[in-house]
Amino acid sequence: MRLPRHFPHTIATYSRDDAPAPTMTAIPAHAELTLPAPAKLNLMLHILGRRADGYHELQTLFQFLEHGDELGFSLRQDGEIRLHTPIEGVAHDSNLIVRAAKRLQEASGTSLGADIWLDKHLPMGGGIGGGSSDAATTLLGLDHLWHTQLGEDRLAELGLALGADVPVFVRGRAAFAEGVGEYLTPVELDEPWFLVAVPQVFVSTAEVFGSPELTRDTPPIKVRSLLAGGGRNDCQPVVEKRYPEVRNALILLNKFVSARLTGTGACVFGSFPNRDDADKVARQLPGTLPSFVAQGRNISMLHRRLQALAKK
Repeated sequence: MRLPRHFPHTIATYSRDDAPAPTMTAIPAHAELTLPAPAKLNLMLHILGRRADGYHELQTLFQFLEHGDELGFSLRQDGEIRLHTPIEGVAHDSNLIVRAAKRLQEASGTSLGADIWLDKHLPMGGGIGGGSSDAATTLLGLDHLWHTQLGEDRLAELGLALGADVPVFVRGRAAFAEGVGEYLTPVELDEPWFLVAVPQVFVSTAEVFGSPELTRDTPPIKVRSLLAGGGRNDCQPVVEKRYPEVRNALILLNKFVSARLTGTGACVFGSFPNRDDADKVARQLPGTLPSFVAQGRNISMLHRRLQALAKK
């Protein structure tokens, strides 16, 4: 698939001179609340079967990254939701950020609105949760700003209607997920450093899950076995076959570290015990393969920020 023009070629790239990476939109200084929308990795992804409604039963292991988008929020008294960051090819009211804000309005009955700005670092179609994370940050951020106090359980329920990955971002804890991704068991994982390579291609999740070649009969695995080192990504063979950019990135990264696809891609990753080792490999990747280095975290930077705000 051709890369859309809104795909952030220069965003979230490893900088060889350590200069700040460019971003898509600045959040104005007058924004009342600024919050991160962290990336995630699927450390494994097993497809157990397809349900009668077309959705897939899966098991996956989520961990957050200390890297992501950033959103700014300000109150409006007129009830309007205005996202000031247009994304080419996505209508304003179809954007997950706007949909999340309106869903919270409806659920809470608030008459308040919001101005919202998005500082975009994460690629679309990358498998690291950009849109889902933005939606979760919107739910949590506006719940805080509007004082709607719906609580985490209700916000996760609202998030699930927006996307299967939204609840884990609402919960903010590394988790073993089952069902379509909505049944979450918190887990304690090591927090290594990850090198994430960003092939310059948009991977269609619907295309991957609709593929007749996708493995759909992986036996269920127990959390204990998983934490002992089991698991793979059942989507990886399909994505490698259909997207040569991803296949080539995996071949290249595998020269340095055991590499794996996250979600349905396009991003691929490898883990390292420290940042220096990850940075060393990142510097050896070609300029045509953007990448970034970030630490894995069991508590998302969004939740740590909200906890800090709650103490003020």
